[in-house]
Amino acid sequence: MSLERVAPWVQTRKEEPLPPAASLSVPTFYFPRGRPQDAVNVDAVIAKIERTFAQFPHERATMGDMGRVAKACGCPLYWKGPLFCGAGGERTGSVSVHKFVAMWRKMLQSCHDDAAKFVHLLVSPGGNSLAQEDFIPFLQDVVNTHPGLAFLKEASEFHSRYITTVIQRIFYTVNRSWSGRITCAELRRSTFLQNVALLEDEADINQLTDFFSYEHFYVIYCKFWELDTDHDLLIDAQDLARHSDHAISTKMIERIFSGAVTRGKKVQKEGKISYADFVWFLISEEDKKTPTSVEYWFRCMDLDGDGVLSMYELEYFYEEQCRRLDSMAIEALPFEDCLCQMLDLVKPQSEGRITLHDLKKCKLASVFFDTFFNIEKYLDHEQREQVSLFRESESEGPEMSDWERYAAEEYDILVAEEAVGEPWDDEYEAELSPVDQKLGALRSPLAQRPFFEVPTGLGAVELYEYECGDDDLPPS
Repeated sequence: MSLERVAPWVQTRKEEPLPPAASLSVPTFYFPRGRPQDAVNVDAVIAKIERTFAQFPHERATMGDMGRVAKACGCPLYWKGPLFCGAGGERTGSVSVHKFVAMWRKMLQSCHDDAAKFVHLLVSPGGNSLAQEDFIPFLQDVVNTHPGLAFLKEASEFHSRYITTVIQRIFYTVNRSWSGRITCAELRRSTFLQNVALLEDEADINQLTDFFSYEHFYVIYCKFWELDTDHDLLIDAQDLARHSDHAISTKMIERIFSGAVTRGKKVQKEGKISYADFVWFLISEEDKKTPTSVEYWFRCMDLDGDGVLSMYELEYFYEEQCRRLDSMAIEALPFEDCLCQMLDLVKPQSEGRITLHDLKKCKLASVFFDTFFNIEKYLDHEQREQVSLFRESESEGPEMSDWERYAAEEYDILVAEEAVGEPWDDEYEAELSPVDQKLGALRSPLAQRPFFEVPTGLGAVELYEYECGDDDLPPS
């Protein structure tokens, strides 16, 4: 029998509504365009800009005037290119005071730190992050006006090579998400804008080794040119395998060309990578201690893309190392022994599984990677005591990175080879190699030989896909 029949007079108690909670005022904690600064006196900044424009004919600033405008805005000198383009100067050749003031006033009201302002100046209409091509006007101005690159003025064919190299280095270091677009947050966390500010005070561009060093560009480009035998600015797996006297295993070369660490259609369609891809490869190969390089090689070794290096994947790469050691009459460690060493080295959180996080914590990740796919560096590590390797990895202070050390050594070798090379015979002028003919004028002024002419054109350059013109071919 139901309760309602026994006691129909019993009523369900109604719950009283709770009183409304007092409204809480949560302070803003997310500032994608920087935290607003109360101390900025917009009118004073605008007045200073207007006084600067008053010094120019018709109150219009050309590109050559933008250095003074940048300083009036309180920006580093080499923001002048982005400021000029941001105000529409590249379309008309000059910027009026009214248009610039309107642009800068809006900038001060909406962008509250340098990262947000820099992105806003360079970004394409409708975008909120920087693509690679967005950096080209800024870097072209650096090439045109920085005193450390003055010797490149007569070699305009190489401007695009240098610019492509710097852009790849920017994205290699700053674009931590590997998305191909740099956000305000990524720019804010990097040292890129500090390096841009240093361009004003440092006349020697080679001292700015993080991004802008000409010597670093020269080393990268020469290494690529040596591999690119047909000089179409694309290299295939056989070309890349010749790097460092075939030190890198065939299996790893195949993984590089699998698309795991490259962008663009050439890899998938034609099995070739561009100069831009080679920049990433070379820096990753010569310095395996940076976050990007660890990610680069982890992607290559993670065959199934599950975010974990399994024992099968490690054995897959180690098998080729064993075969190569046998061909050199060197006894290789059995895989089980090698695996124990590597697990002791990395100390993964989960037994039998090595994650990207494990390798980023490991100070000797370079030893781990070289063990599985670089025979020359593996043998070099074996000859040195592990204690000395740990001591090197723990050293503090402003010591050169592995990449900086490599680039400095290779540049010295290239200059020394150029200095001892005798171009003359007793009775005739020796024919210069295509490499010397194309790259001779790229030496710094102190290392240039007087008989080199300005190099011939190498065709139009895009960031990932290159077109080969007649000038790409070596002289007959």
